[in-house]
Amino acid sequence: MTVGGRSGRGPRSRWRPVSARSVAGQVFLLQWLIVVLLVVAATVALVWQTRTAGVEAARGRSLACAVAVAGSADTAAALRTADPTAVLQPVTQRIGPACGVDFVTVLGTDGIRYTDPRPSLIGKRASGDFRRALAGQSYTERFKGAPSDAVRAVVPVQDRSGKVVGIVTTGVQVTTLSAALDRVLPIMAAGAVGALALATAGGVWVSRRLSLQTRGLGPREVTRMYEHHDAVLHSVREGVLVFDGERRLTLANDEARRLLALPDDVEGRHLDELRLPQSTRELLSSDRVATDEVHMAGDRLVAINHRPTGRQDGPAGSVTTLRDTTELQALAGRAATAAQRLELIYDAAVRIGTTLDVVRTAEELAQVAVGRFADVVTVDLLDAVVSGEEPAPGTPTSMRRVAVAGVAAGQALHEVGGQVTVDPATPQGRGLAYHRAILVPDLATSTDWRRGIPAFAERVLRAGFHTMISVPLRARGTVLGTANFWRRGPQPFSGEDVDPAEELVARAAVCVDNARRYTREHALAVSLQRSLLPGRLPAQNAVEAAYRYLPAQAGVGGDWFDVIPLPGARVALVVGDVVGHGLHATATMGRLRTAIHNFSALDQSPEELLAHLDELVVRIDQDPAPGAEAEPVTGATLLYAVYDSSTGTCEVARAGHVPPVLVHPDGTVEILDVPANLPLGWGTAPFETHTRTLQPGSKLVLYTDGLVERRNLDVNDGLDRLQDALARPGRTSEQTCADVCEALLPEHPQDDIALMVATTRCLAPDRIAQWDVAPDPAAVAPVRAACVRWMMQWGLGDAAFTAELILSELITNAVRYGAPPITVRLLYDRDLTCEVSDASSTAPHVRRATANDEGGRGLFLVAQLAAHWGTRYTAHGKTIWTEHAITPQA
Repeated sequence: MTVGGRSGRGPRSRWRPVSARSVAGQVFLLQWLIVVLLVVAATVALVWQTRTAGVEAARGRSLACAVAVAGSADTAAALRTADPTAVLQPVTQRIGPACGVDFVTVLGTDGIRYTDPRPSLIGKRASGDFRRALAGQSYTERFKGAPSDAVRAVVPVQDRSGKVVGIVTTGVQVTTLSAALDRVLPIMAAGAVGALALATAGGVWVSRRLSLQTRGLGPREVTRMYEHHDAVLHSVREGVLVFDGERRLTLANDEARRLLALPDDVEGRHLDELRLPQSTRELLSSDRVATDEVHMAGDRLVAINHRPTGRQDGPAGSVTTLRDTTELQALAGRAATAAQRLELIYDAAVRIGTTLDVVRTAEELAQVAVGRFADVVTVDLLDAVVSGEEPAPGTPTSMRRVAVAGVAAGQALHEVGGQVTVDPATPQGRGLAYHRAILVPDLATSTDWRRGIPAFAERVLRAGFHTMISVPLRARGTVLGTANFWRRGPQPFSGEDVDPAEELVARAAVCVDNARRYTREHALAVSLQRSLLPGRLPAQNAVEAAYRYLPAQAGVGGDWFDVIPLPGARVALVVGDVVGHGLHATATMGRLRTAIHNFSALDQSPEELLAHLDELVVRIDQDPAPGAEAEPVTGATLLYAVYDSSTGTCEVARAGHVPPVLVHPDGTVEILDVPANLPLGWGTAPFETHTRTLQPGSKLVLYTDGLVERRNLDVNDGLDRLQDALARPGRTSEQTCADVCEALLPEHPQDDIALMVATTRCLAPDRIAQWDVAPDPAAVAPVRAACVRWMMQWGLGDAAFTAELILSELITNAVRYGAPPITVRLLYDRDLTCEVSDASSTAPHVRRATANDEGGRGLFLVAQLAAHWGTRYTAHGKTIWTEHAITPQA
């Protein structure tokens, strides 16, 4: 017979059948048989008890009913009448059901029935012996006979004189008792089956648990297993001690007795009675976990592993194992040394090369090795390596000391930053020549290294150094420098120390070379970035501009700024930021800056210029350079402002850029509410412009997010600090830039920072002249003459003739082809600007007229005579402008 069992202890273990031959199976069978016997016995006893109780209850009911009927005076009186049946039969039929008995029968002294539930029996003699009743005795009995077996009571009926005049018998038939028992038997059977099922389930559970403990083994296997366990326990070369919760020894194998010199009757003794060494006793009495903790046991070294057993609901106590490590002491020492070297190499991999700085990397190499491998470490590098250049081939003759650790600078060694001459006879020279590590186990007895620089050698020996290893730093087959390891302690360098030294230096050499290459590439990238930024601001009179630019320490980015003079005494102020870092961002910045110059030359409004730039950024992403592996530009932010000094108005538009700050002449600071718009390349939403009239002397501050936002500075906090730094009137643009940088620039910027401050100016009213022209060819001459008079008043006689010809052509074209209103304006700034405006949006085009053409030469003449000319579209039409270089008259 088998029942379900489970083997294994993991969450993936499955139930498996338990063999009847195993201990668990046999225990289950024994339990099940005992339970079956107990259930059967209990059921039989319960049935017997129930039947006995039913009989006794029937006896009591029958006797009580018979006594009540026989004791009634009416019963005795009825028996003396001529027809007792007529009187008593109705009464007994009512009394029987009321008393819970099957029959109530009244008999005469001769045993003849006067009443009976079955009328056919009336008048017949009743079966049984009634002598005790006739003698005046009441009793109950188990009656067997006709008409049916029953439990009945027999009670005599006596008159007043005590004479027995009749007999009353009442009882319950056996069939009635059996029917009552039959109703109870199913309940008893169900209870017995339930008890048997519950007991079977409990037996199964116990058997499964026992199967887990015994691994499904049979009695012989269990006995053999414990015999083997006992044999192994006492034959292994490792001591085992088991203590209970009261620190009494419950188990000690032979090896533990030998290592600790324990007596034979040691089991059952307390730990304090074992006379163990103090350190060992403290460990065994504690609850701490120990792994291979070495203790002295007499003249032996014993490695002890100690584990408490009272955790995770386990039995209280502890288990201790002991291993003799006396013979392994020397091997352990060598293993410890090897482990220390591996730890040193691991730490070097973690701690060397944390930055891309050549000198810092050399310092990290020296700091890692000092204390654990050498007493003093020096690192010398070629000058080209320090500056980031590619070192020249061949053996170097001099290097620069860049790192010293373990000794004060200048004590018996070259100072940091000084030149170190490489002598071929020294270990450093030989290591560089042979491209391998050079070991000098005893500096005092070795003479070859002392011949090169005797004075330096004497200083080294006087300082106490007696052994050294010199290892060249080489990466990609190129010598970068050398690392020197010095010791002055009792332990000299040996041949086993050469490999760790070379491994240590090899790791550092790769980091030094990476730092050198990064330094060189970073310098090239910064040079490229600066070449793409404006070298100096162009000359113009609209604003007084000053700027600051600070590249990121970790790499170049795409921040830039620009000041672009525009015709009509206007200037464009630009600040932008390409998302990301690296050469790709810098190159994209250069492309965007060039595009802005081109678009501004077309005299476009800020929102139109941003729309064209947005399309350009999208095309740049969709059309990478052939073979380029750079990631596409993920966007750029830009702020573009156009300030008109003739009217004082400023139009500002930004694409995802931080807002500009306006400083009023009285020192009030305001962040302009310029619509943010989306960054360039992020969407096709139209760009919005903010227009503001600025007072002369106002400062418009443009910047990139690196100034006000970084890891430890929220952008809102940065804007608050910027406003505080700007809230001082009476400063020039240059002074304002300096104060802002002092207040906000971080020591090590993680992002590029561009800042530009533009103080506004206004063109004097006497340098502006404007006329309205009627749409009549006859009105051209008077306006032209008025323009000449103004130019003469300004002292521009040399430019007046040329300007007169140009104005005549432009005004005539406006009257002939344009739409009113027509306006002529002259602006005298650094140049003379002539503007003719009308309401038509038709753009003029220069064309080369043939000999037979009657027209087409006017704009060609304008283009030849003016220094610059162009068309600017406005909300109400267009403006054709020309610029003339002027030489004021003396």
